[in-house]
Amino acid sequence: MTTTSPSSTDARRGPTHRHTDHPLRGIALIIGSTVFLACSDALAKYLSLTLPALEIAWIRFLVFLLILVPVVATSRRPSTVLRSTRPGLQALRGLALVLASIFFISGLRYLPIAAASATSFVAPLFVTALSIVLLREKVGVRRWVATLVGLIGVLIVVRPGTAAFNQAAIFPILSALSWAFTLIMTRMISGADRAITTMAFSALVGFLLLSALAPLVWVAPTWRDVVIGVAIGVASTTGQWLVVLAFRYADASVLAPFSYSQLVWASILGFLVFTEIPDLWTFVGAAIIVASGIYTAHREHSRRQQPPIPAEPNPGA
Repeated sequence: MTTTSPSSTDARRGPTHRHTDHPLRGIALIIGSTVFLACSDALAKYLSLTLPALEIAWIRFLVFLLILVPVVATSRRPSTVLRSTRPGLQALRGLALVLASIFFISGLRYLPIAAASATSFVAPLFVTALSIVLLREKVGVRRWVATLVGLIGVLIVVRPGTAAFNQAAIFPILSALSWAFTLIMTRMISGADRAITTMAFSALVGFLLLSALAPLVWVAPTWRDVVIGVAIGVASTTGQWLVVLAFRYADASVLAPFSYSQLVWASILGFLVFTEIPDLWTFVGAAIIVASGIYTAHREHSRRQQPPIPAEPNPGA
């Protein structure tokens, strides 16, 4: 087991966390998660033609919860699964995950799946900005430039002020912001609580919140809708589980570049299921977003490889 250095510099950057150092295993898990998450998104887009986003999200979290019940029951010390060292943070993470799901499904109904996915991948750039406030990190000029370049990529995909602009593009952007909060809080929790605890909080918070909201927009689903909804929940739960496990084996800076493989699966599924062919500008914008995200991850990795600045000696010691 390895730990981040408990230096004063690290304390200013934010909470430390433990993970087993197996980066290849983490990379394999994050790539596997993108396959399941892309399938979940494609199914959600298909189902959004008949059901509102809140209801689809409710089905997703219901299945999420039902899958976790036997897992929790057979886990070590099942009675302690919801015993978290940071329950407030776990609840906020669950809320952020719910919002990310609702916003993204809302956008899928009106946007090509590749464009929605590309836009939502601005999340790592939001993480850069949020880490200043939530993790007390110092962000250098080059990382800020990479973030601005990534936002330019989003503008190229969305193209505001042109005939190609769709107001629904705001939904994947809001989803990306919510997902960035989820990633930040996953990083803060990782090592403090068991993976099963994080998943249980997410499932419970999502189910309770959406159970209160879904009746407001409820549409009676058909049996086909129910089957598709269950498939969405299974794929989404599997993807999220793999994401949490991946963070146990590698740092976010190592995993981030490989998460972009979801764009490949999204484009393939968009073509096969919806006959969507992304235009040139979507590819250009997506390439810029990916490049800026990978550079940001590289800078993050380089920064963490630097030796900590020794604390000044206490003159009173």
